[in-house]
Amino acid sequence: MATTRCAPGHRLLATDPERHHELGTHAAWYVVAGVVTTGVQAALFLLLRDELGSQVANLVAIALTTIGNTEFHRRVTFAGRPSNAGKRHLQDLLTFAFYAGYGSAVLAILDAVVDRPTSWEETGTLLLASLVGGFVRFAVLRWWVFAHRAATPAHSG
Repeated sequence: MATTRCAPGHRLLATDPERHHELGTHAAWYVVAGVVTTGVQAALFLLLRDELGSQVANLVAIALTTIGNTEFHRRVTFAGRPSNAGKRHLQDLLTFAFYAGYGSAVLAILDAVVDRPTSWEETGTLLLASLVGGFVRFAVLRWWVFAHRAATPAHSG
């Protein structure tokens, strides 16, 4: 993975093998958590859809899985990386808002395109949308919430 260096005497792009390995580990755990969470979310959606309707079932499924998923990432995927609790809570809220809005829009588009979509069509559409949204979330988690921070020298004085 290439990192940008702006200090005089440093190459513009330098390769850091340890950061590359870390990216692979983060991505692997992220995929594991994503598969489990998406499966739980799909199961909850299918269980609640007939009773609550597709939009509300989607919101409930997202709400119940978002916090657990983010906590897994804090404890396992990005373990050892410092993160601000406020940022994590903001990330939970933004993740819920993103997937709630995104999932609702996807379901509305499906309803507009398909006359009376089945629960399996809705679930498949939500799963595909979740896959796309997952790439965005990984980037946000890795480069904002659990960003790698170099140690800053203490001021003497």
